[in-house]
Amino acid sequence: MKKKITIVDYGLGNIISAQQSFLNVSDRFGWDSEVLITDKPKDIKSSSHIVLPGQGAFKSCMEGLTGIDGMVEQLSECVITKKIPFLGICVGMQLLADESYENGKHSGLGWIKGKIKKLPSSNIKLPHMGWNVVETNINPSKLEISKQKNDFYFVHSYYFDCFDEKYILGTTDYGINFASIICKENIYGVQFHPEKSSEQGLSLIKDFLLL
Repeated sequence: MKKKITIVDYGLGNIISAQQSFLNVSDRFGWDSEVLITDKPKDIKSSSHIVLPGQGAFKSCMEGLTGIDGMVEQLSECVITKKIPFLGICVGMQLLADESYENGKHSGLGWIKGKIKKLPSSNIKLPHMGWNVVETNINPSKLEISKQKNDFYFVHSYYFDCFDEKYILGTTDYGINFASIICKENIYGVQFHPEKSSEQGLSLIKDFLLL
């Protein structure tokens, strides 16, 4: 069965790098896949998988998303109602929260209960940039992270304060222990960049595409 992977383009995200990583994985496993970058809500309807990348500030990312007529509504129908597998990357994960406190207070999609807060900077450098370990917990998930290759590439200063621990699949220590992988049913979010995380990043993308 052909996979149609749709990467949402709302003007802020590492779009080309993400597309190449998904194409790389599809080619490696011989999957019949289309990896489409689009800013058109109608293109999302027939997706088998949806990816929401993001980089920069929460407010500008959310404004970019809501600025596309019908995009949030179409995403909600596909992800919340139709249960199409969804992956939010970096700020794309943070947009899943109720609200963010980055440069003021801003509303998010509210798909997973939580708030976006700044990492404590008393004894660490911000942004949190570079490789760091993701520790997985016992919560069941189809996104398996190898214990031998469990470091991923991060670039961020804010974290997802997830209200319900059952939705936290992985944590990372940087000043505090924060949620670096979250999941609620078909909705996944990663604070790191799998497209910049070498073989372990490609392995995570593979697992997502097997959902």
